[in-house]
Amino acid sequence: MKNESTRNFAHLDEEQLPIAQNKLHGGKHFAGLYAGEHVAATEFVIGATFVSLGASTRDILFGLLIGNILAVLSWTFLTSPIAVQTRLSLYTYLNKIAGDSMTKLYNWANAIIFTVISAAMITVSSSAVRFLFDIPAQLNWYSTNISFLLIVVAVGIVVVFVAIYGFNTVADFSSICAPWLFTLFVAGAFALLPALAHSVIGSTSITNWNEFLQIGDQSIWKGVTDTGESGIGLLEVIGFAWAANTITHVGLIDMAILRYAKKSSYGVYSSFGMLFGHYIAWIAAGIMGAGAGVLLNKPVISLDPGDVAYYALGASGFVIVIVAGWTTANANLYRAGLAAQAIFKNHSRKRTTLIVGIFTVVIACFPFVFSKMLPMLTYAGLLVVPVGAIVFAEHFIFPKIGLTRYWAYYQNMITSKPAIIAWIAGLTVGFGLNALDIISFYYLFIPTWFFTLILYTFMASKSGAREEYTQEIKEEKQLQEDIRIFQEEKAKTEKVQYKDESIFSKILNTLSVICLIIITALAINTMFASPNLEIYNVNKALFHKYAFICTIGYFAFAYWSLRRKKALIK
Repeated sequence: MKNESTRNFAHLDEEQLPIAQNKLHGGKHFAGLYAGEHVAATEFVIGATFVSLGASTRDILFGLLIGNILAVLSWTFLTSPIAVQTRLSLYTYLNKIAGDSMTKLYNWANAIIFTVISAAMITVSSSAVRFLFDIPAQLNWYSTNISFLLIVVAVGIVVVFVAIYGFNTVADFSSICAPWLFTLFVAGAFALLPALAHSVIGSTSITNWNEFLQIGDQSIWKGVTDTGESGIGLLEVIGFAWAANTITHVGLIDMAILRYAKKSSYGVYSSFGMLFGHYIAWIAAGIMGAGAGVLLNKPVISLDPGDVAYYALGASGFVIVIVAGWTTANANLYRAGLAAQAIFKNHSRKRTTLIVGIFTVVIACFPFVFSKMLPMLTYAGLLVVPVGAIVFAEHFIFPKIGLTRYWAYYQNMITSKPAIIAWIAGLTVGFGLNALDIISFYYLFIPTWFFTLILYTFMASKSGAREEYTQEIKEEKQLQEDIRIFQEEKAKTEKVQYKDESIFSKILNTLSVICLIIITALAINTMFASPNLEIYNVNKALFHKYAFICTIGYFAFAYWSLRRKKALIK
């Protein structure tokens, strides 16, 4: 059995097989991964977008909380169970459900989507580096400065390099960056709130909650757009917070990440990205954007992330925009590489990621991609939601109503007409409702998902899903058992990572935490110990100086600790 299993599977790329038991990760791993990806450069763009869309303070505070909780529930009860039960990425699993033709078409769509998102994040990171070379903000759809293009290429090389080395490298990078990113977002908001307070209430001190709401209503989330029109309301804020990542939760793309989870309940760790990331970071980014606008006497929409971060965080602002862009770009380029590898099965994921990465860097040279993030994320989500519904129906609904899971696979179908028709029909419904303006743009994914699920289930039942596949099911179980045996034998020859419990590593981890505590303390001092503008400017300058020093210290200690941990792989 051992030799036969080796002959059957050794030639396949690891990404095409279920994740082996020895490759699974605990909850802390996913907490860092989600926090690192979702406390990211997009938060600067989206936080400022809520300001320009005219949301009110209370709608932001309550709407973002509700919407992000709904997103966490979607990961926990939709994406994670399927990922853990199959141990496959959606790109591979879809082939068993919809056939090769639709899978290739879908993977092409995903490769393009995640390439563009990664490109947007590289552009955002480059917007910080431009400060160092006195390059003007690039707000047009094309770049007007050759030096900016060179910066984009340099930043892109780092992103591609990290993504090429796979899930573990992406996760390690995120685990280091996540605590620092969260600290800096909150610290930046603290550092600029006194400036906003002075512009509204004539004092740099905020003494109660009502004063914060007043400052929010008058200088940040005013409830009206820049043109004086009524802004978006509570339902729109909830809808956007929920829909912002439909591509990864309802659309099931994050099966690629959660297939490594030991338990399906680990979907709840997405809360580190949604609540500590989206919720707090979007609010903080709005405050920083409005604060930078006050200091520069410019509207938020005329500022790029580099402007906002620099005036909130000083030199650390350069670092946060670069790192925040990298963490999101890395994860999305990894997904794009997986999608491309699922199309070109004879090539390794590293090779496909490199090729996709080259296209990503080229697209990143056009700054329009980050300025259109809001509609891009929503439309991308709408594009993949019908496929998520098809997979959910086949995985969960079919066994409960007497239909056979993988029926198209058992029939050796190259093209599943029910799947393709349901996908096209779902897109027609979604984009049709958008054109007719029947429901809010942010909720289009809900009727699209249910319509596709019902239509696909009906069509599949008429196309062969009700037939008996006793022999095929038996062969599939044997195949999965052969894969398990092959992976167990392979695991015996692989390196083992031991837990680092040395005192020196604990000292390094403690020092990295102390660096974050100092940054937080200086930001709190700037906000709460600045009774007038003169003292505020002194405190802010102190914060900018030592926050940068502590940033260098944090990454030095955290990376040193990580290298020691990796050295224990034997």
